[in-house]
Amino acid sequence: MKKLVLFLLFFLFLNLKPVLSLSPDGLSLLSLKSAVDQPAGQSAFADWNENDTTPCRWSGISCMNITGFPDPRVVGIAVAGKNLRGYIPSELGTLIYLRRLNLHNNNFYGSIPDQLFNATSLHSLFLYGNNLSGSLPPSICNLPRLQNLDLSSNSLSGSLPENLKNCKQLQRLILAQNKFSGEIPDGIWPELDNLVQLDLSSNEFNESIPSSIGELNSLSGTLNLSYNHLSGKLPKSLGDLPVTVSFDLRNNNLSGEIPETGSFANQGPTAFLNNPLLCGFPLQKSCKSSNISPSGSQNSGPNSGESQKKGLSPGLIILISAADAAGVALLGLIIVYIYWKKKDSSNSCSCTGKSKFGHNDKGKLCSLCSCVCVNGFQNEDSEFEDHEKGERSGKGAGELVAIDKGFSFELDELLRASAYVLGKSGLGIVYKVVLGNGVPVAVRRLGEGGEQRYKEFAAEVQAIGKVKHPNVVKLRAYYWAPDEKLLISDFISNGNLANAMRGKSGQPSTSMSWSTRLKIAKGAARGLAYLHECSPRKFVHGDVKPSNILLDNEFLPYISDFGLNRLINITGSNSSSSGGFIGGLPYKSIQTERTNNYRAPEARVPGNRPTQKWDVYSFGIVLLELLTGKSPELSPTTSTSTEVLDLVRWVRKGFEEENPLSDMVDPLLLQEVHAKKEVMAVFHVALACTEADPEIRPRMKTVSENLERIGT
Repeated sequence: MKKLVLFLLFFLFLNLKPVLSLSPDGLSLLSLKSAVDQPAGQSAFADWNENDTTPCRWSGISCMNITGFPDPRVVGIAVAGKNLRGYIPSELGTLIYLRRLNLHNNNFYGSIPDQLFNATSLHSLFLYGNNLSGSLPPSICNLPRLQNLDLSSNSLSGSLPENLKNCKQLQRLILAQNKFSGEIPDGIWPELDNLVQLDLSSNEFNESIPSSIGELNSLSGTLNLSYNHLSGKLPKSLGDLPVTVSFDLRNNNLSGEIPETGSFANQGPTAFLNNPLLCGFPLQKSCKSSNISPSGSQNSGPNSGESQKKGLSPGLIILISAADAAGVALLGLIIVYIYWKKKDSSNSCSCTGKSKFGHNDKGKLCSLCSCVCVNGFQNEDSEFEDHEKGERSGKGAGELVAIDKGFSFELDELLRASAYVLGKSGLGIVYKVVLGNGVPVAVRRLGEGGEQRYKEFAAEVQAIGKVKHPNVVKLRAYYWAPDEKLLISDFISNGNLANAMRGKSGQPSTSMSWSTRLKIAKGAARGLAYLHECSPRKFVHGDVKPSNILLDNEFLPYISDFGLNRLINITGSNSSSSGGFIGGLPYKSIQTERTNNYRAPEARVPGNRPTQKWDVYSFGIVLLELLTGKSPELSPTTSTSTEVLDLVRWVRKGFEEENPLSDMVDPLLLQEVHAKKEVMAVFHVALACTEADPEIRPRMKTVSENLERIGT
């Protein structure tokens, strides 16, 4: 009998052990699994197993070792975009070390539980894109470390709680596309010293804009109050906001004259559209002409009805207006047709910024996607003909194909020309070749493989060749043969930003003044934004760093080394190594094992596909290097560290500890006292770019726009 009892106890122990062994954090997470309606076979929680000893290997869960605890604790939940339907369980509030909760773009419904804010380590809460309802819990500011709060695109309602002012560490408050109503409280904003992003758009707020919003000295990017019911005059205090801030006040009921002081002077007309009672610059509406008396010409007087009857009928007026519009449209089409037919011989603006190869046309450089550059390229017909020509020759003997119609030379001329080896790397050998007309070009020799993949190669080259922007290195031609592949591009004569910043002594050149650095930053940002937004492939660069930003003799920057990885894969070269690009002096380092410390944290995870937010992070590091004169390849304090986040941490720590700007900025810039405000503005842009979370980094287009406002 005793043996039977012992056997039964042992059996019960074996069956109870797996359930009892799951950590308390794991049990709390199972409440989320239970709160979600899970269609059979489509569960996002397939590996959330109650028999596991730890939840740290579950999908979407991040853990970290915490001092004083033998096992790792849950610090992150990321179950986003899974089309999950359910409610947010209050048990998540027991995860006292939870730092990031990311449930965005699902179908969670119901209110946000008050108990959630017992998880006092939370610093980022991303619940946007759900169907959450109810009010914003007043207890939300019980989170002492809360930095990022994004509840946009839900159905939350009610007024903003006054105690939002207690969220002292808040950096981003995004409540757009909800049903919040009432007055925007005035007492919140003076307390939020760290707020860099505020978006209250597409709600039902009314009354006037509180003047205290002008005290948000850390704000950057866009102040978005659009699509509400705000009324009254614009507070002049908004002009005190940093120069990098753009306003979006569209579709409200604001009235009166737009102030022309401070940041107001940097705004375009779109910032104030659809506020019928607003007037003044930059709107095309004079405040004098808008003050029309009741007896004015726009109102009906005693004789207005008679004169209207004697005039044209409304139907006839509409018919005449439609005919005028059609005529203008037809005339516009004719003009555009004539323009495109004569484009090659004209001196009109093109996104190449050059009228003929080797001749700068600096007065007509295009903006990001402006002028008449459609989709980033011009004269598609001629390019298509070149592509067809190359396709016919790709099967037989090699032939040189000019991508740029204004650039032509014979292959024999290229082979006979004086050539100098500039460098060799995993991306091929680069030569400087001086043609017979004295114009230098850069020629990259790719691998010898890929003879059966000509069409794929030609398609990639044509896509690269269609990128035409004054801040991007221009591909001019290519050569294909079964045993030889060449890329010919502009030669950029003044090396790259890495050389300019480090020089022979390892220190920035004295010619790198603040105005020069700001010019380089703006130009490089324009080039990258163009690649992201306007290029045919919406290119991701994937390797943004100073050595891939080439400089001409006037320190105008050119983005290089984009779009080559697929070509390297086709031709058989090793694309994993670092090297120069088509055009310009390649950087000399050929080591393949060296860590690239400009890459984003998520870029270091094997298997992750490059995204545009990688480029944004890398560009932020470049900005920090321009500002501090320090390279992330070496720690600011030692010469041996290669930790990718050293420079970012060092700068952030300096701001957190309120160190003097002179402790962080490049000593060569200290004499330029006049630039202090601009330097601070660029620091804010760089820190926004280098956020650890890629989702809250700005787009490259926004970065470029913010930089353009600095110093203008």
